[in-house]
Amino acid sequence: MPKVLTDRTSPSIPRLSPRSQLAIALCSGLLMGLTPAPYNAWFLAWVALAPLWVLTVRSSQTPSVQSRSWERWLNLDLLTGLTWGFGYHGLALFWVTGVHPLTWMGVPWLASLAIAIACWIGMILCGVLIPGLWVWMLSGFWGWLERTPPANSPLLRVLLGVALWCGLEGLWLLGPVYWSGLSYTQSPHNLVILHLGQLSGPLTVTAAIVAVNGLLAEAWLRWQMGKAQAVKFPAWLAYPLALCLVLHLIGFWLYGRPLNDAPEMALRVGLIQGNIPNTIKLYEDGWRRSLQNYTDGYQRLAAQGVEAVLTPETALPIFWSDETRRQTAFYQAVVQAGIPIWLGAFGGDAQQSTNSLFMVDGQGETLDEYRKAKLVPIGEYIPFESVVGGLINRLSPLEASLVPGDPNQTFDTPFGRGIAAICYESAFAPVFRHQAAEGGQFILTASNNAHYSATMPAQHHAQDVMRAIESDRWAARATNTGYSGIVDPHGKTLWISGINTYEIHAHTIYRRQTQTLYVRWGDWLTPILLVLSGIALTLRISNPNR
Repeated sequence: MPKVLTDRTSPSIPRLSPRSQLAIALCSGLLMGLTPAPYNAWFLAWVALAPLWVLTVRSSQTPSVQSRSWERWLNLDLLTGLTWGFGYHGLALFWVTGVHPLTWMGVPWLASLAIAIACWIGMILCGVLIPGLWVWMLSGFWGWLERTPPANSPLLRVLLGVALWCGLEGLWLLGPVYWSGLSYTQSPHNLVILHLGQLSGPLTVTAAIVAVNGLLAEAWLRWQMGKAQAVKFPAWLAYPLALCLVLHLIGFWLYGRPLNDAPEMALRVGLIQGNIPNTIKLYEDGWRRSLQNYTDGYQRLAAQGVEAVLTPETALPIFWSDETRRQTAFYQAVVQAGIPIWLGAFGGDAQQSTNSLFMVDGQGETLDEYRKAKLVPIGEYIPFESVVGGLINRLSPLEASLVPGDPNQTFDTPFGRGIAAICYESAFAPVFRHQAAEGGQFILTASNNAHYSATMPAQHHAQDVMRAIESDRWAARATNTGYSGIVDPHGKTLWISGINTYEIHAHTIYRRQTQTLYVRWGDWLTPILLVLSGIALTLRISNPNR
């Protein structure tokens, strides 16, 4: 049992010791960390944030907390949120440590372990700022505004909490490092609730999760504060249950709408999963194996009558230029079979190289090129390279950092405009939303996913499932080592490959021209929540007895 301190001035509000508060926050975060792969306990997301919410409200309303110096108040509240975030992101992103060992790159074993841990901690630090700032800001607001028992303003508190979380996560999504937002805890299992993403993107699902947790926490607080008056817990418990049910019913309505794909919009695509380990991929042995696997796979799929073939990220680890392409057996196979291919390779040159997906027609001519815009920090480029570049050992055997592509690219094909994304970009919904708004009719994602456990490609697949639902598009996924797959606009995985296997697969997808509310208007929900919160706070300040 956690140690409880009694506050003499407000005996109805028990105050936890800082150690107990941090322990509860960590356990709550770990509970949320069980929601994505490999544990897939997605249902826990609907209760895992509630303990942090309770801690935040108690902190803001305990008189002893309000009387603390600014420094102590800041440290405890901020640390509580950071601790929750460490539990969640630390567990959900533990797969990052799979980059170890890097001995194949000449990195000593201990140094490789240190690099893996540093990468893991770095990604955690990017995520923990969201709950850390959320607790700090929410507790600060209520420490200033609230001077009455918590039962007086629960709905206003829920509105403010949801708006703050969505606002902070929205800013995080605009940055260079993003992965484990709350919405992906539901993918790919709770497809019904993921359809809320068609309304205003992934933050709609985040808002739903935070709101239900907030109402559940407020129900608990109301029951705790009203024990002396025999307030019944189930009375307020009806609010989070009702909201959760209504949100799922809306999602079920969206999920149940028929796709009505026209036969003339069908497109028979082939996928090649080359299964080239990172340990050899960029060296001579890897080059020979890549050339053989992708040439053989392409020829076999062409014989099956596919209309186009999709390969993974940097399937051929060469610079795809007029000078080099004609020297490969792969190019000759394309010219002979005459089947267009979306080819992953490097663009540019050795000094200004890009991670690209090329649209190559049946004559071997390059019609278009999509350049990866969201690069992996340290792995593909060094942040602030002019300042710290000499101090960082880059986690790539490339001789130069990659350069990003234009964030507002489009990708044209002989079958209509596509929506292209390369590996890490699957986490960034705006990348897909922009291309869908510009006329993209189907999704093509090319990824590597090698050198990690099955957890990483499973979470990667979950990201692409969300992108397919939000944009109402069919998605074809080609990865190097797994999981490749086909996902329909309702998020159903119609085919998925194995892990660390060489596979080819042919499947029919459909081109679509629909536009969801999210594609048309983007994330309109978060600004509305922030505006409503501002209005509500203004009314509260002007009329404190409200």
